[in-house]
Amino acid sequence: MHDELTKFTKIVETLKEHEKHTGLEYYPFNIGNYNEQVSTFFQLNYPKDTVAFCVLSSPSWFETIFLPYIKHNKFLSGNQDPLDQCISSLFIELKDQFAQDSYEIDVIHDFDMGPTRKPKVLVQTAGHVSGAAYYYQKKDVDYPDWKDKKLYGVSIHPVYGGWFSFRGVLIFRNLQMQLEKKIPEDNLNHEQKVNLLELYNYKWKDFQYRNVNSPKEKYSEKQQEYFITKPSDRWTLINSWNNSNIS
Repeated sequence: MHDELTKFTKIVETLKEHEKHTGLEYYPFNIGNYNEQVSTFFQLNYPKDTVAFCVLSSPSWFETIFLPYIKHNKFLSGNQDPLDQCISSLFIELKDQFAQDSYEIDVIHDFDMGPTRKPKVLVQTAGHVSGAAYYYQKKDVDYPDWKDKKLYGVSIHPVYGGWFSFRGVLIFRNLQMQLEKKIPEDNLNHEQKVNLLELYNYKWKDFQYRNVNSPKEKYSEKQQEYFITKPSDRWTLINSWNNSNIS
């Protein structure tokens, strides 16, 4: 147990250093805690004490990593979302770095789909059980007007509000130890929860839901421009930025 704790501590230290210069953040959890919250279809096939990390990008990530990446990587493929390519490259670097210490890591991106076109991992659930951000869902809010409505849930971070994104999960296959269960901060009252879910489901394009809980950091205007641009038009936007030497 002591050896596992030492390994875990060193992994956390390495990831904390990575956070400083990338704007990504890593939150540990046990696979078993995730599997308890999802249906059998979405459960991950690892021992319950397997250590994993939920990864999110903070508002600063866009300017810190993504803009330099698209500026200096002219060989990017137009067949894949440029942001997904950037995240994938960062995960590959991390995986290679930890491989030097004999860690076997499985990476599941937020955009990875299974054979039935359903996500391989429910990142908002992973974010909740890791304590990264509270996952607000219809089932948690008693509101009669929603009785027959289908509403999607949304996660809110204690610092960033809705101004962040989950990017995936890193699973350390050969590190197993029981971690303390984390409870994410729930800072919203009933009225705020109702408002949040309605904004997210009916007005998500205007970003209002992201401002719930008075976030301390937000996306820059440039980052907002990127995300309101249709995915099919983002390469055109990127090329316009590169051609005008905007960084």
